[in-house]
Amino acid sequence: MREAGRCIEDRGDYRLYECYIDGTFCEAKGGGDGIGATKAGKGVKIMVLGDARGLPVSIGTMSATPHESPLVRRLMSFMLTEAQPERVIGDKAYDSDQLDEEMAKQDIERIAPHRCNRKPENITQDGRPLRRYARRWTVERTIAWLQNLRRLCIRWEKSTQLFRGFVHLGCAFLLLKEVLG
Repeated sequence: MREAGRCIEDRGDYRLYECYIDGTFCEAKGGGDGIGATKAGKGVKIMVLGDARGLPVSIGTMSATPHESPLVRRLMSFMLTEAQPERVIGDKAYDSDQLDEEMAKQDIERIAPHRCNRKPENITQDGRPLRRYARRWTVERTIAWLQNLRRLCIRWEKSTQLFRGFVHLGCAFLLLKEVLG
């Protein structure tokens, strides 16, 4: 998968000026390790960071129990590209001052609408960068492409490594489709 990502980067096909981040829940029927309990049942999260065109730049599987904003650090550690994205755009789940500080240290701008419980004196986003939020459908489309692969809709494997391998194989299919046309 990294080789396909490097090939796309060498061709200049990645659009890293804005990347979109989101996660999806995958129910775990088979049990096993790395599974977390939620209101929806036991499962794992598949986190995706996609470029402006929807190509996966980074992907990871984590337990479904923790909130999505702390999982971004682990997701950013497995990048398919050498370059870092300029902006990371997410939904309200990624509205965190701590995440904003961590990404600012890496010179990455985080754009996310504020949660409704944020106090007016703590508002950090204005309307101009949030216009980019309207194009967040690209990461939703990438997740839908991955969920077309039946093996990734429900986790039947007991091993986290095996399921992660299937997720990476699904991303490799998406990247190779871009490389080969």
